[in-house]
Amino acid sequence: MKTHRVFITVMGICLICFQTLSGIAQNKIQDFRVIAFYTGRADLAHISFVHEANRWFPKMAAANHFTYDSTNNFNNLNEKFLSQYQVVIFLDTRPDSPTQRKAFEEYMKKGGGWMGFHFAGFALTPSDFPQNWDWYHNEFLGSGSYVSNTWRPTPAVLRVLDKNHPVTKNLPDTFRSAASEWYRWSNDLRKNPQIDILLSIDSSSFPLGTGPKLYEIWHSGFYPVVWTNKNYRMVYFNMGHNDMDYEHKTNKELSQTFSSSEENQLILNTLLWLGNKQ
Repeated sequence: MKTHRVFITVMGICLICFQTLSGIAQNKIQDFRVIAFYTGRADLAHISFVHEANRWFPKMAAANHFTYDSTNNFNNLNEKFLSQYQVVIFLDTRPDSPTQRKAFEEYMKKGGGWMGFHFAGFALTPSDFPQNWDWYHNEFLGSGSYVSNTWRPTPAVLRVLDKNHPVTKNLPDTFRSAASEWYRWSNDLRKNPQIDILLSIDSSSFPLGTGPKLYEIWHSGFYPVVWTNKNYRMVYFNMGHNDMDYEHKTNKELSQTFSSSEENQLILNTLLWLGNKQ
């Protein structure tokens, strides 16, 4: 009987240990919070994406054990507020005030995670969004200024260039993206040793764009669309511009960014990598 009691006791202890370890592992997965910043006030295509993102990310949060919050108050880009979050997302722009910019830079230099979409990388001088933040556009993103884009928004075949990075896990070599307006940049990211280009537009996509302006249709060239900076925990996505019915003036949404399962997996992989710091 004593042996039987000892056996039960040992089994009980093992069960408690297993439950404790399982709880720790589960808490680790759940222990990150995401905050998305947006303006939602310029360009209907970007506004459409913001609304879509603020529907999609909460669903991913519920299914993947993280917390997603969003705000259009960029004054929240301060040390105290950001300290509550492990990942920051810029959905449709970047901060303009020096105080906000400094807080974000310090957050990233201290190991914070960041994901940016489409217009968050835009900078053009002269414009309402000039290139007046060298750390962000030249060092952090590495892309410099916007040069040109395809039109109208169309899907592209994307090629995975770094198959060993956690964010490209379980992705095929190539896949068809959702429709987007694709950007060309002033800096050649291939020449920057700190930049790891994760995906680019595959040559099978050409010609890319429909015009009607001929220079808005790409026929050749190298175009990175997703990359990370090795000095920071960050990933930039060129996606985030939905196709809208401007032609017939209905302003109807004609495409959705979160309509490609492979692209969605890429975004989710990125978020989990940033949040779990694996």
